[in-house]
Amino acid sequence: MIEDILRKHLPELTAIRHDIHAHPEMLFQEERTAAIVAGELRRLGFQVATGIAKTGVVGTISNGASSRTIGIRADMDALPIAEQTNLPYASTYPGKMHACGHDGHTTMLLGLARYLAETRNFDGTVHLIFQPSEEDEGGAMKMIEDGLFKRFPCGQLFALHNLPGEPEGQIMVRPGPITAAVDIATIIVQGVGGHGAIPHKSVDPIVAASSLVMALQTIVSRNVDPLDPAVVTVGAINGGSMATVIPETVKLLVGLRTVTKPVREMMLARIRDLSQAHAKSFGCTADVQTGIDSWSYPAGFNTPAEAGLVRQVALDMGQDPARIDMRGPFMFSEDFSSMQEIVPSCYFGLGAGPGPMLHDPGYNFNDALLVKGPAFWARLVEKALPQP
Repeated sequence: MIEDILRKHLPELTAIRHDIHAHPEMLFQEERTAAIVAGELRRLGFQVATGIAKTGVVGTISNGASSRTIGIRADMDALPIAEQTNLPYASTYPGKMHACGHDGHTTMLLGLARYLAETRNFDGTVHLIFQPSEEDEGGAMKMIEDGLFKRFPCGQLFALHNLPGEPEGQIMVRPGPITAAVDIATIIVQGVGGHGAIPHKSVDPIVAASSLVMALQTIVSRNVDPLDPAVVTVGAINGGSMATVIPETVKLLVGLRTVTKPVREMMLARIRDLSQAHAKSFGCTADVQTGIDSWSYPAGFNTPAEAGLVRQVALDMGQDPARIDMRGPFMFSEDFSSMQEIVPSCYFGLGAGPGPMLHDPGYNFNDALLVKGPAFWARLVEKALPQP
């Protein structure tokens, strides 16, 4: 049984995960993590390529005569969050932690590597893709630009994310839109500074910006079809330094989440028009910077055949269709979506059981998934690349 094979490796996999957790690395700095991954893959007999997008690693294993190929991707990077878990293997790097479980995603793929090397119960080629910088600066696109799919062609591609709060081991998937596009808008509201005692001699950008925060919410409530998911979040307001002084400028940072291209384009245009018109009504001006840049990821889209394969494996494992089938997409963003624009693919959720949510300073990956995650991956590979 697949789980029985993986349980033999659980102590070593747990030790690897805890080591990676204690040494979190960010933004193309995953050198220590990449070295652990590459060393483990070489030990198992994989062909290993390193240095893809600086710290990315790809391990390749082939068996049989089939030309079919499958890729499975895990992310390796951490977040700039101060850990508050008090675990014996807590982060040793101040201000950095694996608050999203990428240490677990990486280790689950290493668990799959051990299973594939030991059993070789597949016919074709499997590429295990370990990606840097998912949380920021688009590591997926950087790997693509570095020749990922030219060097390692994939007929199908898959990735998952652990989901605290969902039943442990539960698969959650849907065809079509699966993750939201994210865009960041920077709005500078320009007024005229002055003394707080004589506001009529100034043009107060704080008042204009405060009103604009509320006005921006009308983009979703009045410009977007209620059946098309979208979110506007004003995540930062910066302006002024004293209670008695009216500043000249206020800066807003706004996050936009959408799942379809027309709504994304409309919202980017609407935020610019609304901001400029609203600021003008207060006697201010607004400089709005939007567009596709390193802070922007496209929406993820699951191709039907690949989503159907993930769903079928979950059904084969006895999972309830009512829990497998998602009503709508995740509204978080994932730069795996850049890979999805090139290769038929599926992104899905894996329930992690109760516990603090992702990006919480108290979060910790559930080590039970170091068996359940690789076991699912193993069944997926064997179903996608069956032996004759």
